[in-house]
Amino acid sequence: MTETLRIAIVGAGVIGAVHARLVAALGDAGALAAIIDLDEVRGRALAEQYGVPFHTSAAEAYRTEELDLAAVCLPSAFHADAVVEALEAGLDVIVEKPIDVTLDAADRIRAAEQASGRTVSVISQRRFQPVASFIRRSIDAGALGRVTSGVVESAFFRPQEYYESGDWRGTAAIDGGGALMNQGIHALDLLLWMLGTPVSVSAKTGRLAHEGIEVEDVAGATIEFESGAIGLLLASTAAYPGLPVRLAVHGSEGTAVMENDGLSFFASATADQPEADALIEHDVPEGWSDVDMAHRRQYLDVIEAIRGGSRPAITTDDGRRALQVVLAVYESARTGRPVDLHE
Repeated sequence: MTETLRIAIVGAGVIGAVHARLVAALGDAGALAAIIDLDEVRGRALAEQYGVPFHTSAAEAYRTEELDLAAVCLPSAFHADAVVEALEAGLDVIVEKPIDVTLDAADRIRAAEQASGRTVSVISQRRFQPVASFIRRSIDAGALGRVTSGVVESAFFRPQEYYESGDWRGTAAIDGGGALMNQGIHALDLLLWMLGTPVSVSAKTGRLAHEGIEVEDVAGATIEFESGAIGLLLASTAAYPGLPVRLAVHGSEGTAVMENDGLSFFASATADQPEADALIEHDVPEGWSDVDMAHRRQYLDVIEAIRGGSRPAITTDDGRRALQVVLAVYESARTGRPVDLHE
């Protein structure tokens, strides 16, 4: 393996283009080395933009190019096949969320990861935002006391045209779900990271503002955690004009709230207020958001893990757990009963 990891983007759609921009900004840590996509027009255009080889076949790219890491940016139901193919070709992998759309597929990825001895990480970049990291450190340090509850909102908006932009969008088979599976899963991952192991889920979902889709555009859930803490989740793509993710974590000795990517409230009986400068992104490239910077930071974490032979901060276990809760939300909404995650 070279010192600078050579990275292939698998999937040249909107998300693939985001990853290409991120990889191009990694400096000495990583370099964009190939674009892979079945759509030759789209894929070749992205490859030409960055001056790298283009392939319509992943197998061909893995055979002919010198590559270290594959970034899988395909529609959700195609993740497992693409990840396993890359692992079997000897590459490490970053895969977009969700890890896939079924637990069987997630388990295929984990089995292939273990058999290959390679590294796989699931994109959950919001954990790398300075404020989210601060809240987690505050929990670990006991500054909030016993964590008793958490509330997370992903109140986004997607116009009807969003679901009509691809024949797979809004489908149960390929998209796997709607507002929760594809947008709210980032917020859900934060809630799980803060509150721990979920044990039961009660939920409702609806399709209220979009036509011609098979999936929900709003979901609400109550999640009970092993510690006894209670989490509340809202995920929507029907909340015009759309709001930033909001996370509140409450404990017996403190509360912390992340809103609009900043720390909007912090109170602790035992800890001081944080220095504001420590929670602000510095040296942000023009046009980049706080979430973009967090996304880049996850790439750097994965590259460091690969080089050091350690586990990345976000593992396939984390990706599977988030998927398990998403599927439990759907099952609870369908049956009208709580879902026990022990079963």
